[in-house]
Amino acid sequence: MASLRAALCRRFLQPLSSSFGSSRFASSSFKAADLTVEKSHDPKPKPDPSTLVFGKQFSDHMLTIHWSEKGGWEAPQIKPFQNLSLHPATSALHYSVQLFEGMKAFRGADNHIRLFRPMLNMERMYRSADRCCLPAFDKQELLECIKKLIEVDQEWVPYSSNASLYIRPTYIGMEPSLGVSRSGQALLFVIVGPVGPYFATGTFNPVSLLADPRYVRACRGGVGAYKMGGNYGPTIAIQTEALRQGCQQVLWLYGEDEEITEVGTMNLFIYWTTEKGERELVTPPLDGIILPGVTRQSLLDLAREWGEFKVTERTVVMKEFLEALKAGRVREVFGAGTACVVCPVGSLLYKGQTYQIPTMQNGPELATRFFKELTDIQYGRIKRDWSPVVV
Repeated sequence: MASLRAALCRRFLQPLSSSFGSSRFASSSFKAADLTVEKSHDPKPKPDPSTLVFGKQFSDHMLTIHWSEKGGWEAPQIKPFQNLSLHPATSALHYSVQLFEGMKAFRGADNHIRLFRPMLNMERMYRSADRCCLPAFDKQELLECIKKLIEVDQEWVPYSSNASLYIRPTYIGMEPSLGVSRSGQALLFVIVGPVGPYFATGTFNPVSLLADPRYVRACRGGVGAYKMGGNYGPTIAIQTEALRQGCQQVLWLYGEDEEITEVGTMNLFIYWTTEKGERELVTPPLDGIILPGVTRQSLLDLAREWGEFKVTERTVVMKEFLEALKAGRVREVFGAGTACVVCPVGSLLYKGQTYQIPTMQNGPELATRFFKELTDIQYGRIKRDWSPVVV
């Protein structure tokens, strides 16, 4: 099992050519055994799961772990949810020395609470920290601290199969001085909160996309493969432009050939028939501009396990996609990510022309199948080692 897990992580993560940050710090990691808990004396009422939206409500507690170059890691703390106190010159605010993760916990019909492939998130967070020159940490120790936070706030995990507990680990540089350099102080913290559907249109309704080659999400040699806040803030203006043009999300293109990369904040999948008549599921490769999504990896693992069609990670350019669309070979297009799980694409606006994305006779059958199987695993209806029990 250990060798299988290591092989998966190698597929999921793109190695760095050199170690940017973690090797520069000699401090040992914090330990979950040292964690202290301070309970809130003013617990908030739990919301009705049917009223939940994404990212607007938070639980009673949070996890914080401080680090300094002088003193190393302090003991982890779980304490009442509260505001942070930041020096006005904090490096995270001025130079985006910051990263985050997105995970979920699910309450099954058996009342057990499960995480979904959490070590993949820990691996990705560790790698992002290295790229940000933030100090290294023990991935398993952080996961144990997160599990304890979920245990403390377990009543915030919705009693619903249509809602979940969103988990946001965040890691920021806290250097209280101006100057572009690595931070001598840092804060790792985790907040959690119950969430419903990510899109206002609902859980599984097709979205419309704007594809405008003037804008790019990331470039090769940059940080598109890391989960940093700086990858997201600059996309808001383009998302706003998409809404202005009647679209809900952005299909990100890259380069002179207009490579198809991601859709909004999701990884992209195309299910089509090749020119040779083969059914194929294709997604862009992890070549430096694609975020290695946990859901992306899970869909690839499931599809290869089924063995019913060809599964390919390769570059697809806009010209190739439009030719397949015009030839009637495109069967489905969908995005995949932690927040939405799987989201079908219904239409595409490109250079002033709207293209309808066809689906199979009974709707987006493959996307629906992926959505059902993943959520069955997440909520414990299908027993897999992908979702370890937390509480």
